[in-house]
Amino acid sequence: MAHSDSKIKVGILGASGYTGAEAMRLLLRHPSAEICLLTADRKAGQPVADVYPHLGGHGLPDMVSIEDADWSGVDVVFCGLPHGTTQELIAALPAGVKVVDMSADFRLDDPATYAEWYGHEHRALALQKEAVYGLTELYRERIRSARLVACPGCYPTATLLSLVPLVKGGLIDADDLVIDAKSGITGAGRGLKQNTLFSEAGEGLSPYSIGAHRHAPEIEQEIAKAAGRAAEDIRVNFVPHLIPMSRGEMITSHVRLTGGARAADLKAALQSAFAGEPFVRILNGKDVPQTQMVRGSNNCVINVFEDRIPGRAIVISVIDNLVKGSSGQAVQNMNLMFILPETLGLEQVALFP
Repeated sequence: MAHSDSKIKVGILGASGYTGAEAMRLLLRHPSAEICLLTADRKAGQPVADVYPHLGGHGLPDMVSIEDADWSGVDVVFCGLPHGTTQELIAALPAGVKVVDMSADFRLDDPATYAEWYGHEHRALALQKEAVYGLTELYRERIRSARLVACPGCYPTATLLSLVPLVKGGLIDADDLVIDAKSGITGAGRGLKQNTLFSEAGEGLSPYSIGAHRHAPEIEQEIAKAAGRAAEDIRVNFVPHLIPMSRGEMITSHVRLTGGARAADLKAALQSAFAGEPFVRILNGKDVPQTQMVRGSNNCVINVFEDRIPGRAIVISVIDNLVKGSSGQAVQNMNLMFILPETLGLEQVALFP
C-alpha cells in the first residue's frame, strides 16, 4: 500500500519495448510513482538514454537482466514481456508485489483456449485463477482489490468499450459482429521484422492474421460475458490491418440491431454507460472519430452511425494503441490498485497535428 510520505516503487519488465517505453514516459510524470527497476535482457547494462534517447536526462536506472533484478522494495511490476514469457516469472515474484501485466499471458480465462491460441500450455494456472481482466471501465471494482491485473490487448480495448454496453443492453446481436480493425505499426512491437520496415509498410495497407488473430478469443470471451453466454458460443468476424503510422487504432464494427433498437438507442446506451468516465468520450451528432483525436492520450472516442442497410448500425471507436491500448490503461489500473485518483499521470491531452 502506498503511504502518503512515500512513492510507489515501480519495476518495468521488458523496458526496451514500446510498451515499456510508454510506461516510462507516463510514470516519469506520475506524482506518486517512482521507477526503481528496469529489465531488458538484450539491452542489459545499458542506460535508458542509449535505448530510448527521448527518455534520457530523467535519472532513470540502467537496464538490467531479469536474473540481476533486485525485487526488494518494489511495490508493483509492469510486465511488457513477449507473450508466453511472463507466467513463470510472475509466479516466482515475492507475494507482496502487485503485477500489471501488459502481455496476453493472463487475459484468457480458459487455459485450453490459451493453449490453442498461444501454442503452449498455460504455465501458471494458480495465478490465472486470481488474475482480473484489466479493462478498467468494466472491471473497476475487481481491479481495486486485485494483485494481478491482465491488461487487455489494444484491439479488445477499443472494441469492447464500444460494444459491451450494447450487447449487455440487448440492443445488438452478439452473433453478428463484423469488426474491422486497424492499428499503427507499434502494435507489431519493436523487434526487427521485414513487413514492418519503412519501405515495406509505408504507403500501403495490409490485413494480417485474417480470421485467426489472437485478440479474437479475448473479444469473444468478454462479449459472451456481456451476453450472459458461454465463451465458446460466441464467434466474431475480426480482421486487423496494419496502417503506416506509428501509433493509433480504429475499430469499425458493423452490428445488427435487435429488439427494435435504432442507432440513436445505441448512442444513448453508450452515453449512459460512460457518463462521468474520464477517458471515454461519445461524440456529438455525426462527428467522426479519428485517431488524430487521441494520439498520445489515454482517451477512447466513440460514435454510432446508421447503416444504409435497415436494421444495422456502424460503431466506430479510436484509441492510441500504446496508451489506452496498453501502458496508459496499465497506469490507470495501477492507480486503482493503490487507491489513487484514476487519472493520475494520465492527464495529457491528445497531441495534434
